[in-house]
Amino acid sequence: MATIRTLVDEAGIAALIDDVVEKLVPYLKSSSVFVGIREGGDVLAIRLAEKIRNHGLEIDAVGALDITLYRDDFGHRQHWPDVRASDISFSLDGKLVVLVDDVIFTGRTIRAALEALLDYGRPERVLLVALIDRGYRQLPIQPDIVGKVLDLERDALCLVQFREQNFERDSVVLSEGP
Repeated sequence: MATIRTLVDEAGIAALIDDVVEKLVPYLKSSSVFVGIREGGDVLAIRLAEKIRNHGLEIDAVGALDITLYRDDFGHRQHWPDVRASDISFSLDGKLVVLVDDVIFTGRTIRAALEALLDYGRPERVLLVALIDRGYRQLPIQPDIVGKVLDLERDALCLVQFREQNFERDSVVLSEGP
C-alpha cells in the first residue's frame, strides 16, 4: 500500500502563492492573461490572478487549457484519459501569457501546453509559472518563476491538492510505494 506524506501544508501553500505573486508582479503589463493547465494549474491560475488583482493590478483574462490531445504519450497510456474542454475565450495575440502549472516534472506537459497555446493565437511572450518544481527534466524547459523546488526520488508521485478539487485542505503530498 502507498504511503502518503504531506510535504507542504495549507499555510505553506498560501505562503508559496504569496511568494510567486511577489516574483510575478514585476513581469506583468497591461495586456497580461493567465492560462492554467488542467488539472491543478487552472485552480492556481485563478488564485494567482485574484491575489494580483488585490495588489491593484489588472489581468485581462484567466483561462484553462486541456492538453490531453497534445501529449506525446496519448496513445501509450493504459487507460483512455478524460478530455476536458479548454476555456480560452479570449485572444492571446500580442499578450503576455502567464502559463501556470501546479507541478513541473519532465517538461512534457509544458511542451504540450505550448503547442496547444499556439492554436489560440500568437503571444508576445509566454512566462512559465509552477508552484512546485520537482526536477528530472526530459526536455530543456524551465519555469521562469517557481514557488518551491523539491528534491524527490524520480519515481515518487508528488501531488498538489486544492480545496477547489474537493480535497479537505490545500497541500502538497508525496505518495510512495505501490
